[in-house]
Amino acid sequence: MGQLESFNPATGELVGTVETIKPEDVQGVVDDVAEVQPFWGQLSLADRARYLRRAADVLVEEVDEVAELLTREQGKPITESYTMEVVPTIDVLRWCASAGQKILADEQVRMGQALFLTKQAKFTYQPMGVVGVIAPWNYPWSIPFDEVAMALMAGNGVVLKPASLTPLLGERIRETFEKAGLPEGLVRVVHGGGAIGSALCESSARKIFFTGSVEVGRKVGELCARQLKGSVLELGGKDPQIVCADADLANAISGCVWGGFANAGQTCSGIERTYVVKEVADRFLDGVARRAAELSVGDPMEWETEIGPMASDDQYGVVTDLVDDALGAGAERVAGGPREVPGFSGKFIAPTVLAGVEDEMRIMKEEIFGPVVPIVVVDSEEEALRRANDSNFGLGASVWTKDRAKGERMARRIESGMVWINDHSYTHAACQCSWGGVKESGLGRSHSKFGFYECVDIKLVSWEPGVTRDFWWQPYDRTLGQAVRASARLLYGRNGQRLKALREGGLPLLRVGARTLRKDR
Repeated sequence: MGQLESFNPATGELVGTVETIKPEDVQGVVDDVAEVQPFWGQLSLADRARYLRRAADVLVEEVDEVAELLTREQGKPITESYTMEVVPTIDVLRWCASAGQKILADEQVRMGQALFLTKQAKFTYQPMGVVGVIAPWNYPWSIPFDEVAMALMAGNGVVLKPASLTPLLGERIRETFEKAGLPEGLVRVVHGGGAIGSALCESSARKIFFTGSVEVGRKVGELCARQLKGSVLELGGKDPQIVCADADLANAISGCVWGGFANAGQTCSGIERTYVVKEVADRFLDGVARRAAELSVGDPMEWETEIGPMASDDQYGVVTDLVDDALGAGAERVAGGPREVPGFSGKFIAPTVLAGVEDEMRIMKEEIFGPVVPIVVVDSEEEALRRANDSNFGLGASVWTKDRAKGERMARRIESGMVWINDHSYTHAACQCSWGGVKESGLGRSHSKFGFYECVDIKLVSWEPGVTRDFWWQPYDRTLGQAVRASARLLYGRNGQRLKALREGGLPLLRVGARTLRKDR
C-alpha cells in the first residue's frame, strides 16, 4: 500500500490523498466485486432503475460539493463543473433508469420465413459480470460516471481506475452509488499508475472502457485482445470545424470560442482546427480573435472565470511546444498565449488563435489538448471537407451552415463518429446519443443503446413447440433433396419458376411433410 496525493492545479495546494494498491492485488479486487455482482445482476431492470434514480437524488443534494471538488482537483472553472460535468450526470442517471428498462428488456425476433413458422426467438441482454473503467483526467467526473452508470444498469459490477491527477473524484463516484443504497463492494476504485490499469486489463474483468491517448489505448486494446475480451476505446481527437459562406457568422464565432476554449481546450472533442471559406474568413477570424481576448483567465472558483489553469505542468508544456513550433514555421498568433495570474502558481494559457497555419505543421496533425484554435482559410467547402478528412483522427466534427440539407450532405462525407451541424460536442451530455470515433479516435461506442450493448452479453433464446420434427433432419435422400429444391423455387422464385416447382416437386414436398409428423424418423 502507498499513497497518491492530489493537488489543486491552480494553487498547488494538496487537496487530499488516497491509498494505492499493487498490480498483483487488482485481480483480488475484481474477484471481490464478482462475488457481489450476482445478487445485483438478478434484480429486475425496474429495481436497478430505482437505485439509479436514488443516485440521481443523492447528486441533486450534493451537486455543490461535487462541483467544488471537481474545480479544486481538475482546475476547470466552477461554472463548467456544473454545466459540463455534474448536472449532466444527473440526467444520465435518469435516462439510464428510464431508457435502460426498454433497451435491455427481452426483444422478440420476428421469424417471418415460411420454414420457421412454428418457431419463436428473442434476444436477451445478460450482465457480463465485472466491467473495468479506466478514466481520464480532463473530464474525470462525467466520463467515468456515465460508463459506471450504464454498466450498473446492465447488471454488472464495476472496478474504476481514476486518473492519477484526479483520484478523489473517483472515490466520490463510488460514494455516490453507495449512498444510493447499491450493495457495498459492487463499485470498487483502484488507484495507482499505468501498471494498475494494465493489471485491470489483464484481470478477469469482462470488458474495459478506456478513455485516453492513442498510444495507451492501443496497449489497452492489445491486452484485452490477448484475454479474448472486448474494449471500448475513446481516444484522441482533432475535431474540425467547417464554416460555410452561408453560416450564421455570429453563431459560428461563438461556437468556435466555446468549442475551442471550454475546459481550457482540454477536451477530446474540442475544436482543434477550423476551416473557413474565404468569403467570410476575415470577419470570422476577427470575431474569434476579439471574443477570445475577452474571455477571463483566472481563479477557477470564481463564477466569472472562463479559462482556468492547465491540469498539469506536463500538459502546459505540450501545448506551448506545439504553438512555438507553429510560430517558428510561419504561423501568426493573433490572440492569447501563456499568462501569469497573480496569486496563483498554476500554469495558465489565455485563449490562443493562430492564423497562417499549414497542414504540414505539427499543430495541425497532433492533438493540442489546450486552448488553441488554428484557423485555415479555404477556397471552397469541397476543399474544407478534403482537409478535414486528412487526419488520423475521427472523433467529432461540426459544419456551420443555414442550409440543413447541405449540412447533412457534408456530414455524411466527414470521416468521424459524430457530426454536429451549427453546434459542437454538446451531445456527450445527452446520453441517448452515441459517443465514439473512427480511425485512431477509437473503437466501440459509449452512451445510447449501443453503449448498453457494450455492457452485456447478447444471447439468442429460441423456442419450438415440438409438435413436428424439422423437415431437414435425417434421413437424407433424393426425396428430401427434391423437396428442398422445390421449396427454394416456390418461396423465392418468379411466377413461372413457382408453377414449375409445384408440378415437379409437389409429391416430394408432400412426402417430406408427412415425415415431419413422425418423430422417430
